[in-house]
Amino acid sequence: MVLSFFGKKPLPAGSPVPRSRAAPGVVAAARVVRSEPTNLEFTIAGGDLNRVLAQCADKVHVEEGIDEMAPPAEEAAILYANGACEEARIVLEQALDVTTATEARFDLWVMLLDLLRLTGQRDNFEALSLMFATEFERSPSAWQDLSTQDSRPGEPKVQTVNLSGHLSGQAAAQFAQLIQIGMRNGALRIDLSRLRGVDNAGAGLLLRAVRGLRRAKVKLALSGAADFANLLAGQLKPGVREGQTLWLLLLEIMQYTEQQARFDDLAVDYAMTFEESPPSWEPPPLLTTSQSEGNVLDPTMGQVYVLEGEIVGPNTDVLRKITRFATDRTKVEVDCGRLRRMDFVSAGTLFNIVSQLHTQGRLVVFKNVNSMVAALMQVMGLHQVARIELRN
Repeated sequence: MVLSFFGKKPLPAGSPVPRSRAAPGVVAAARVVRSEPTNLEFTIAGGDLNRVLAQCADKVHVEEGIDEMAPPAEEAAILYANGACEEARIVLEQALDVTTATEARFDLWVMLLDLLRLTGQRDNFEALSLMFATEFERSPSAWQDLSTQDSRPGEPKVQTVNLSGHLSGQAAAQFAQLIQIGMRNGALRIDLSRLRGVDNAGAGLLLRAVRGLRRAKVKLALSGAADFANLLAGQLKPGVREGQTLWLLLLEIMQYTEQQARFDDLAVDYAMTFEESPPSWEPPPLLTTSQSEGNVLDPTMGQVYVLEGEIVGPNTDVLRKITRFATDRTKVEVDCGRLRRMDFVSAGTLFNIVSQLHTQGRLVVFKNVNSMVAALMQVMGLHQVARIELRN
């Protein structure tokens, strides 16, 4: 999905004007407006956001030839960034009442529907989805509740560790840290949904960690266990005595799903392949839903940096760690699939960080960004120094 207000490159003189949109999901290629990026200091002056915007207005440069964002879209993005969700919705709806250009209407619709997902307004979303489908003869992205889920009273949230990319033996230090955190807190959530591969050494690390935490009576939740089990199963060959660690990891992971029949079939295959008794079905006690939705502990443990939840206020450590994560990389991928909101000050900090990385020759790619956050990134000029890919 593409929002047209994320700029286009200026065309050479005499070039025909293209009529089609950019490649699906890509907002803009990384480019620098000038040889030295502006290093703005984004701090709230007396807590007045409007004053900050006024102070920065004469410092923000818009490259000639790039489509400017429609004023209502810009206003809605800033309102949402400042936590004024209802005001942002009103601005978008009023803009749709008076906007006639098809492309501009499409952009406003996409932002409005994403805003309804982010604020958990399913009834409104369903009603407006029909209007969107009628107008554009296509269905919008399916409903997904992206709003904040409150935990039960008195029940602390559990920290989450995301694993991503290809899991190998090089992650030994991170797993030692993971085990310490679980032992200290008595509960832990591990997100496996971003893993794309695993070798025997990596499987051994994860297997020992999960088994060790279970033996220590640590409550453990494995998000994405079913999909990760499918990934593991694709690497196994029944009857071939190899990859025993992968087999054992699969049998362990299956106990965090509700697929006992599949577990039993795999256990039989394991017994026939290795001529030994398989582990028995002993599903562990699970975390409550609210506990398992805690904050991410360390977004740098995988091959993709992760931004989640709401990034607001003066605490920008999670943003500054991007610099450390990028140390040995020329392409820095940042997954924003669970990022709901970022305020104006944090977006300014992010702009400064990404600008520095770009001058070092590093490509920063923000993936799965919701359209409200993407619009704020456009306001801040991040599309000039990074690539932004919208959520499908």
